[in-house]
Amino acid sequence: MFKIATTILLAFAFYACSQKEAAQNIELAMNTTNNPSFYDFSVTNIDGQPFDFSQFKGKRVLIVNVASKCGYTKQYEQLQELYSELGGETFTIIGFPANNFMNQEPGSEEDIKAFCQKNYGVTFPMMSKISVKGKDIHPLYSWLTDKNQNGVDDFKVKWNFHKFLVDENGVLVTDYASSVSPMSEEIVSFAEGK
Repeated sequence: MFKIATTILLAFAFYACSQKEAAQNIELAMNTTNNPSFYDFSVTNIDGQPFDFSQFKGKRVLIVNVASKCGYTKQYEQLQELYSELGGETFTIIGFPANNFMNQEPGSEEDIKAFCQKNYGVTFPMMSKISVKGKDIHPLYSWLTDKNQNGVDDFKVKWNFHKFLVDENGVLVTDYASSVSPMSEEIVSFAEGK
């Protein structure tokens, strides 16, 4: 009798856990579908013009938060090299200046644009300065870093030149830390569509 009662209790506990997990999965799926897709975002470019992400349909995208006074600032050169070699119909890079880390991007949009062009010949799309973390986080970066919104995973932007990869269907693929070179094998393979 004790054995039967124990089996019934274990079965009930398993059922309750399965129901709770199923409910959480349904809630996550509902939250994800109610959130904007990558293509729903619109930002302002470095020249103050609206920039609509729907133009990226069918393209792989590397998104990176940049700064002019950072130890990683020289990555602008590698980002431009990657863009010069592979940017175009199927791949692009978007730079987002951000001043979230030790005041390393204090300049205006005009200052940032002049710095990038003079020192690195940047031709990939640059956006206006935003916040990539904290209470004033831009909605795009909220989407990039929150699994409930992006449907993939939670990510944390820890420093300047943190990289996110979004595939040609607008699905967030993964992120790479600041220390990962834009010309790394993983990022180049992504840009090539491999």
